[in-house]
Amino acid sequence: APGSGRGNWYETARAFPGTVLLFLLIRAFLVEAFRIPSGSMIPALLVGDWLFVNKLIYGPHVPFTDVNLPGYAEPKRQEIVVFESPYQADEAAKGLDPQPTLVKRLVGIPGDTVYMRDAMLYVNGVAQPQGYGAATNPKGDPNETSELFAWQAQYALAQSRFGPAPATPTHDDWGPLVVPPGHFFMLGDNRYNSKDSRYWGLVPRKNIRGRPIFVYYSYNADQSTKALPFLTDVRWGRIGHLIK
Repeated sequence: APGSGRGNWYETARAFPGTVLLFLLIRAFLVEAFRIPSGSMIPALLVGDWLFVNKLIYGPHVPFTDVNLPGYAEPKRQEIVVFESPYQADEAAKGLDPQPTLVKRLVGIPGDTVYMRDAMLYVNGVAQPQGYGAATNPKGDPNETSELFAWQAQYALAQSRFGPAPATPTHDDWGPLVVPPGHFFMLGDNRYNSKDSRYWGLVPRKNIRGRPIFVYYSYNADQSTKALPFLTDVRWGRIGHLIK
């Protein structure tokens, strides 16, 4: 009919702002995509994994504000969570984002006493062996020290039933320290290739952004020899993988 093309165009244009608004609301408050850029969570998460993140579970963050809406669950030990990093002055000095969005495993909740001896993590005195495959990750220097460990001194226990904290914490020997209220302790599964709470400290509750649900796309992003690996080196077996 005459003018029908113009009418269809008008209806499409009129619907477009509403579609964009709906997308932004879903992204801000319900589900958001997240790409794994580093190997800090191997083997649970691989470089090149793309995840759907449930932002509603712990309470969605209202963009451009300091407000978090109520969620329907609290973060638990051993869950993998997405969060905004505490401020990292060393990254700012290098001109990088000092508060990137990260994904790690939550190993300490408020009130927990956490420490590491000979690379074994202990929570409230109970050894926490790493999950399937994580123990086979490449090892680094267990005696590594860093000026970034200095933050631990204000929480470290000089005396406890688990023994005293070492005067100089190392990569594999630090704590015990008590996680204060409203904070969490995060570790990467690939512990010799993970900058985590050992380095930049405790994560405030308000920084928690969500929990990964599953891998919706994955490709070999760091070791592929193929051209256009995001198309030619897809990890088909990872698609639909549930995050645990």
